[in-house]
Amino acid sequence: MSPEDELLLPEFRKYLRYERGCSENTVKAYGADLLRWGGFCRERNLPLVPPEAVAAASFIKSLTEAGYSSSTVQRHAAALRSWGVFLVEEGILEKGVFDCPLPEKGKSLPRILSEGEIRRLFEASMGEDPLDLRDRAVLETGYGCGLRAGELAGLRLQDVDMAGGLIRPLGKGDKERVVPFLGEARNRLRSYLEKGRPALDRGLSDRVFLSRSGKNLRREDVWRIIRKRGRIAGIPLSRLHPHILRHSFATHLLRRGMDLRTLQEILGHASIATTERYTHFDLELRDVYDRTHPRA
Repeated sequence: MSPEDELLLPEFRKYLRYERGCSENTVKAYGADLLRWGGFCRERNLPLVPPEAVAAASFIKSLTEAGYSSSTVQRHAAALRSWGVFLVEEGILEKGVFDCPLPEKGKSLPRILSEGEIRRLFEASMGEDPLDLRDRAVLETGYGCGLRAGELAGLRLQDVDMAGGLIRPLGKGDKERVVPFLGEARNRLRSYLEKGRPALDRGLSDRVFLSRSGKNLRREDVWRIIRKRGRIAGIPLSRLHPHILRHSFATHLLRRGMDLRTLQEILGHASIATTERYTHFDLELRDVYDRTHPRA
């Protein structure tokens, strides 16, 4: 990127954050994608501003050929489309001059753990040490409420209504929702708040989950907790990912009879089509069971 183009990046981030209502993760991801696009243009002596549709198509093709996943390629294309809209609104680009078609996104089904594996994951977090109490509460809350890794990390003390059995996580686009918070998840979080968090608290944060040094737990830290406890539980790393608790929660609830609309509200999905992925996954599991189980 030229120095002149780089001056537009902070304004682009503000546009995403305040006018589009994008989450901080999206703002960061789109910013990084645009920097990669800038490097692509610089290597080929192409202008970043105004962008060229042919160059954008070539850029997207290069990502696919480099082996990036379809979802990552899709995100880069979406970032370029947003960049084009931003330039139009800033009066830098004429409307209709630039477009970056979104490549077709392959259908992927969420990976989940069985209910037995979830129990093993919890058992791998047993202990009265503050970090054991924290990790067990992270896992129980993530699974018990179907939270994203970022929602777990961002959960504040004021978001937890222990008496009412409700939590109010802040989801994508800073959209708050209300999620029932009952049973073992509530018990484990109460235990952590009473015995574990005070030992970690340095008065630096109002977040529920704290690091060893009393700072905010980050999304990456949630992922590290899942990997650490998964390793102790004997679950292969290939079967784990940052949203494994959320995906497992959703699929297990559907199997037990929860309707899609209720699940959509709990998960905070804007579209019912996103929630329906779990239905497809559950049906696929049943098909495999029917084909392979000797007594099915």
